[in-house]
Amino acid sequence: VQLQASGGGLVQAGGSLRLSCAASRSIFSFVFMGWYRQAPGKQRELVASITDSGTSDGRTNYADSVKGRFTISRDNAKNTLYLQMNSLKPEDTAIYYCNARQLPGGTWWGQGTQVTVSS
Repeated sequence: VQLQASGGGLVQAGGSLRLSCAASRSIFSFVFMGWYRQAPGKQRELVASITDSGTSDGRTNYADSVKGRFTISRDNAKNTLYLQMNSLKPEDTAIYYCNARQLPGGTWWGQGTQVTVSS
């Protein structure tokens, strides 16, 4: 499986970006999909995740630092994971990676997309 992340860029504080992560095949079997980020000199951290409950809306979880500002979603029909980022802050600057997992085993990473928020 290949994951292609896109949508990053340079934005002013308070602005918005929408990240996309397109998979090379159906994402229906992925029980977990998430967005991680890694800032310079820091460890990679989980920003948001969505699990597939079998319905059109999976269960979502967010890091405290992005709650109320970021929204994760997945479109199984388009094989794509999204991250809508609003009210961006300079501390959101990082490389963002998408991740997908399926059972009984298997995890895949996208190549990363740079998000830079200027003050």
